[in-house]
Amino acid sequence: MTSESPGSVATLLEALPYIREFHGRTVVIKYGGAAMRDEELKEGFATDVVLLKYVGLNPVIVHGGGPDITNYMERLGMEVKFVEGVRVSDPATVEVAKMVLLGKVNSDIVSRLNRHGQPAVGLSGEDGTLFHVRPHPDAERVGFVGDVERVDVDVLNHIAEDYIPVVASAGTDSEGNSYNVNADTAAGKVAAALDAHKAIFLTDIAGWLADPEDPDSLISTADAEQVERALADVSGGMRPKLGACIEAIRGGTGSAHIIDGSMPHSLLLELFTDAGIGTKIVP
Repeated sequence: MTSESPGSVATLLEALPYIREFHGRTVVIKYGGAAMRDEELKEGFATDVVLLKYVGLNPVIVHGGGPDITNYMERLGMEVKFVEGVRVSDPATVEVAKMVLLGKVNSDIVSRLNRHGQPAVGLSGEDGTLFHVRPHPDAERVGFVGDVERVDVDVLNHIAEDYIPVVASAGTDSEGNSYNVNADTAAGKVAAALDAHKAIFLTDIAGWLADPEDPDSLISTADAEQVERALADVSGGMRPKLGACIEAIRGGTGSAHIIDGSMPHSLLLELFTDAGIGTKIVP
């Protein structure tokens, strides 16, 4: 006969009230960064999401595929350029992005979730007119990048009853033009539309840093007004993440979290421990 260590039991007891609180709630997870590049982290993410489903949460995954898209563009000799964290996209870039997102990244995530014991369904913003997209306000600089104008929650709610939805960040406008959609922005819109309990954004750093050059300057908690005041001075990939957090919060999401996806099981640590990790943004 074996027995659990006191530490293991304490961890389970610590998680119990959170499992009870989150039961039946929707959690939107923006999957990206290191967690999509490392094989062990990919497997760990899949097991974590499956566990969330088993204990009664309704996880909805929204993903990009930035590193893979960049890799394929470079192999094809295409220019890779970003403006304030948004990929500059001409029609050829959009075509490559859709091929990578749907043909490679989305199917890999769905396959892993299925293999770990929970059926998943892959979608793009074009399926069932899930995303209603309009051109980005700065289209002159970023090209064929779309903003999600509206999310058809009926599609997601129907699928989420029995499956884990896995949504690739691509979409079309009312005239059928295809756009590259920033995955952070899409996740914020999805969280707001679903009135999610939480929106969680996986990235490559500890969270929102007061000084981007100082990894010890983590802002552990902030409110939406504080983020909005600071947003103009934020650059790079953190800017769309913080903007998406505001979008989610303003839409009714209980809290938004930016966490380090390179840490094993960061998703569970943020949801089910008292200390949590990363940055938590509240109304």
